[in-house]
Formats: sequence, structure tokens, C-alpha cells
Amino acid sequence: MLNFFKKKFVLITAVYWFVLIYIVAALLFWFLKLTHHANDKAAMQLALLNKNDSSYIAKASEIETLRDRKISQYIGEGSTFFAVIVIGAVFVFRAVRKEINLSAQQQNFMMAVTHELKTPIAIARLNLETLQKRKLDEEKQNKLISNTIHETDRLNSLCNNILYATQIDGGDYSSAKAVINVSTLIQECVNEFKSRFSLRKIDATLQENIYMNGESLLIQMLVNNLIDNALKYSPKDSLVHIKLLQEHNKIILSVADNGYGIKQNERHKIFQKFYRSGIETTRTTKGTGLGLYLCSKIVDSHNGYITMTNNLPQGSIFTAVFKL
Repeated sequence: MLNFFKKKFVLITAVYWFVLIYIVAALLFWFLKLTHHANDKAAMQLALLNKNDSSYIAKASEIETLRDRKISQYIGEGSTFFAVIVIGAVFVFRAVRKEINLSAQQQNFMMAVTHELKTPIAIARLNLETLQKRKLDEEKQNKLISNTIHETDRLNSLCNNILYATQIDGGDYSSAKAVINVSTLIQECVNEFKSRFSLRKIDATLQENIYMNGESLLIQMLVNNLIDNALKYSPKDSLVHIKLLQEHNKIILSVADNGYGIKQNERHKIFQKFYRSGIETTRTTKGTGLGLYLCSKIVDSHNGYITMTNNLPQGSIFTAVFKL
């Protein structure tokens, strides 16, 4: 699929440059043609003048001035048309390239979503079939049921991400903010991840009783996406640390990992829709490319901003700042 989009981009680029060169060549041809015509016309008018006439010099000067004025006019008009062509060409090229890249990202997104949906569905189905066909002791039954609930929560989280992203793009999302206890909400999210990923090191330092005017579902989505992102892009034995505190009129939430970090040339892209760090053909981490995009939109809708910095000696720190 990636090769298809590359071939499509190469073909469109080749056609684009052919048309552009043809237009510029046609513009240059007509400029030379008009200039030559102005020179021929002036030469003909000069040949018709009587050199013995006392006003010959004045008339010849007037003809040459008119010729120079015409050539200057052609130069001005040609330069204007050339500038318009170049500006339009740059705009069209960027728009086409952006559209092709977006199509490729959407295709990758559909493939990723399909995989993300099939995995929990398959696990949940297998667990339910096991419960149906076998008589298990109570401990094993509870374990399978708990695992199934975790997979349905994962499905629910994915559906919420897609739904919210769709509503944002369509301008249909209606906010329902209320005063919420951010400390309690984030602690519940951390506890959920500790339960789901019992072998991973997840630590939290949360200041108690921090309140803000916000939407609990969106703040929960923000925290879940940041923690999930940190777990995906860091080694299984590394620590993920969540921190929450209030300083003056700001609430600061940070999620730090000791993972692989993000390359400098990718940092301005990570909050773009569908963008995923790394090379598409060699990437092994799961994801849809919506997580950080939604995080930036959620923080922005709550009068805040989100940044990414290095976590020395390695890793990343995502920090969401809410202004009260």
C-alpha cells in the first residue's frame, strides 16, 4: 500500500512538472514573440521616415520610446504572470502532496483500527467460549471475566477516540463541563492501568483535591492516551511516572517515560491527526495516530496547552498545563 502511494506521488509529480515547464515555456515564447514584433514594428516605422525631414530625430525618438515602453510593458506583464504561476504552482504542489500524505495516513489508520478492533474482539470471544465450554473453578472464571472486561474497556476507549475525533472535525461536539476532582479521576485511571498492566512499572505522584471546570470523560481520555502512549513507546521494564500538581492559577499534569524518545524532526508532527512516529513499514507498536491529536484538542478545549520535552537520560515527558 505504501508503494502504491509512492508511485502515485511520483506520477503526479512528473505530470505536474511537465505541465509547469510547458506553461513557463509558452510564457517565454510569447514574450519573445511580442518583443520581436515590437522591434520589427519600430524598425518598419523608422524606415518609412524621411531622413531629410527636420523632425526626423524627434519622430525617431518617439518611435523608439514607444517601442521601449511596449517592451517594458511586456516585461512587467510577463513577470506578473510568472509570479502568479510560481505561487499557484507551489500552492497546488503542497496541496496535492498534503492530500496524498493524508490519504496514505487514512489508509494506515483504517488498517490500524481494523487490527485494534479485531484483537480485543477475538480475545473476548475466546474467553467467553472458554467459559461456555469448560467448567472452571471460580478463580479462573473471575480471571477470564476480568480479562474480558479489560478488553471491552479497550474497545470502548478506541471507540471514544474515534467518535470524539469525528465530532471535532465535523464541529458537532457539544461540551458539558462541570467541576470535577482531577486528582481522584487521574488516580482511577492510574489504578486501571496498573490492573491491566500488572507487570509494568507505573508510578504516580498526585496532589490531592485539585478541582477544575472540565469534562470528566475528556480528561479521562487525555490521561488514558498519555499513559497508553508512554507504555507503548518504552521498554517493558522501564518506569512510567504520572505527576499532578497545582501551582498558583495552573494545573500541571505530566506523564514521563524512559522510552525511546522522539526524533527532533518529528516533534512538530506528533500532535497532527493520524501521524505516528517512526517508519510505517518497520513500526511494530500498535496505535491509530489519534491519541496525541486528541490530547492536544482536549487540552486546548480546557483553556490549556500541551508540550513534549526530553526526559534525561532518555525518554519523553508530555506536560499538559490548564489555566484556571
